[in-house]
Amino acid sequence: MEQFLRVGVISSTHGVRGEVKVYPTTDDPARFQQLKKVLLDTGKERMSLEIDGVKFFKNLVILKFRGLDSIEAVEGYKGKDLYISREDAVPLSENENFIADLIGMEVRTDKGVSLGVLSDVMETGANDVYVVKTPEGREILLPAIRDCILEVNVEEKRMLVHVLEGLLDL
Repeated sequence: MEQFLRVGVISSTHGVRGEVKVYPTTDDPARFQQLKKVLLDTGKERMSLEIDGVKFFKNLVILKFRGLDSIEAVEGYKGKDLYISREDAVPLSENENFIADLIGMEVRTDKGVSLGVLSDVMETGANDVYVVKTPEGREILLPAIRDCILEVNVEEKRMLVHVLEGLLDL
């Protein structure tokens, strides 16, 4: 399991006082109001940043970090990911999983056939869609619904699915 979970990506600066616009990668952007700190992945290290202010604008979160008080101080962080530790994550309900825990899972059918590895999760309005990469390099799209996803075992990194009729037809 991943120790750190991505909650956003810095898209740009905001104003001249060190604020940044963040595209949230969490289901609940309002959760930023409860966060005290985040980890910024600079590409070389993960820096701990204390959150000093949170605002919302359209689909973005505007964050102000303590000690970063100018546009020059945050300009180099465009495109960088923000993480939290698993301990700071929102508790999950039953049958909920963090996307980071799903990526890389072996996906097998209830008939014992290996489909491949879960490579991505597409978030749609109705339900998520799991992208499974086959050994041949094809992609299979599986709806994340109870009729299709039978079992998710995070510890063993495997998923048991039922392939609905017509799902694998080309």
